[in-house]
Amino acid sequence: MDMKKEETIAVHATDDAQQSSEDSDDDISLTNHPNVPVWRITTSLILLFLNYFLAQYDKFVLSYFQEDVISSLRLSSTSYGLLSGYATGIVYALLALPTAFVADYTSARVWVLTVAAIWWSLCAIFQGLSHNFWQILLARIGMGVGQAPVEALSVSLISDLMGRKYVFLGASVLYVGVYIGEAVSGQIAVAFARTDTPWNTALIAIGIVGVVVAMLVRLVVREPKRQISLVMANDLDRQEPAPAAIPSRLVTARKDILSTFGYISHMRSFYLLVLSAAFRQLGGNVFGYYMPSYLSNLYPSQTSLLSRYGIIVGVVGSVAVLAGGLTTSLLWSRTKLLPLYLTAVGGMISSIFVLLMLFSLNISNGDQERGIRVLYGTMSIAYLTAELWLGAMNSLVALLLPPRSKTFGLAVWSLVQVLIYSAGPEIVGLALRTTDRTSGAYVEKTRIALAVMIPAGYWLAGVGFLLAVPSVKLDLAGRFVEGRLKWRGRKGGFLAGGCVLGALVVSLFSVSLYYKA
Repeated sequence: MDMKKEETIAVHATDDAQQSSEDSDDDISLTNHPNVPVWRITTSLILLFLNYFLAQYDKFVLSYFQEDVISSLRLSSTSYGLLSGYATGIVYALLALPTAFVADYTSARVWVLTVAAIWWSLCAIFQGLSHNFWQILLARIGMGVGQAPVEALSVSLISDLMGRKYVFLGASVLYVGVYIGEAVSGQIAVAFARTDTPWNTALIAIGIVGVVVAMLVRLVVREPKRQISLVMANDLDRQEPAPAAIPSRLVTARKDILSTFGYISHMRSFYLLVLSAAFRQLGGNVFGYYMPSYLSNLYPSQTSLLSRYGIIVGVVGSVAVLAGGLTTSLLWSRTKLLPLYLTAVGGMISSIFVLLMLFSLNISNGDQERGIRVLYGTMSIAYLTAELWLGAMNSLVALLLPPRSKTFGLAVWSLVQVLIYSAGPEIVGLALRTTDRTSGAYVEKTRIALAVMIPAGYWLAGVGFLLAVPSVKLDLAGRFVEGRLKWRGRKGGFLAGGCVLGALVVSLFSVSLYYKA
């Protein structure tokens, strides 16, 4: 094996990051092959799945009960866009890093996940008790606090519970929660409409169940040993020193953070991967928040549309994400790049069928019965091709990151994505702010917005992932960018990108607040 494959990332990071790695080779033990009993892996995976599913559920309520939420809380289109965009996105971004750092630094991932689960459960209940825009806005901001570490912590734990070959399948099981949530929401939406049950009942119930699941997570899930990354082969040869004294650990905290940022910034592929994933999520976020209500307005005579929509998303989406994870696991010994191709090609193909979904009634010459058949068929293919990626891609990133700060690295990965994809609903809300929701013009403008933003997000992601292939190959070989980064080069580019992203977030959030009335 080439010697560069045997080097640790400290060789490729900055001198400060290298020194930090040496100083903080802490008491976290590493393993090459996790030795966790199958029964514990299974129960842990089930609980992590339930917790992740419940943590996402408020999004499904806003999506499937959009009209009820807007009418009962007297919201405008801009207000709804704000609630489904940066209301949680900004707080998520601000708290994802510190909570992930605490989890890594204290080896308390399960404890942090438990506290976060209890917090978001309480905030879900408060959302259900809200009576106006400001109350639900504050509750959703609080929800963002609890949701911030959930995904990063869950993927981090799964990547250490299972052998590298099976991590992709395990993470895919976690992300099935997204599609099961859609399926359950569709059935609940139809049942609530038939029984005149208010939308907020679902949020209160989810909050109560969430507290119970949080307790079970703490009682059942155990902190696993960290598994070495794909580019760290010498960790097992290191002698694990005794835990450092408290003052020393506090002093080295800053170096640990810099070490992780140094690792990420020296990866050749990270910036391309995270930007591509963000655009892919932007398209998906707009799809999730606006497609159910758009289709309900497009096919008013189809009373069971939301139920069948949810079933298609739940079944096809679950099959797709599991197929992506399973295929990656089976072909892992042959290629490590399959997640990139699944995401890129799948999203590009899916965008075509998304457009056919949006214009299904036009294709059918206004015939509702024929149009609904076109809709269900094209929607099934759109989900089957688009949703192969979540578990496989996030697992690949987790395995590329350093074991000792894996959760923190995943939080950075999620943070950038959230700040970009949360812009989607904000933009759509602003575009629709002057249009009467009961008019045909509203349906037409919504269709145009979705027809532009969803395919654009999928294609930008696809091109980005394909461009990242050579860089990922170099990272997998351990050939990171060497030496100190320069302000006129890579470091300056990261700073400029961060400033542009920050300006975008502040501008969209401020404009949405201004036009919320």
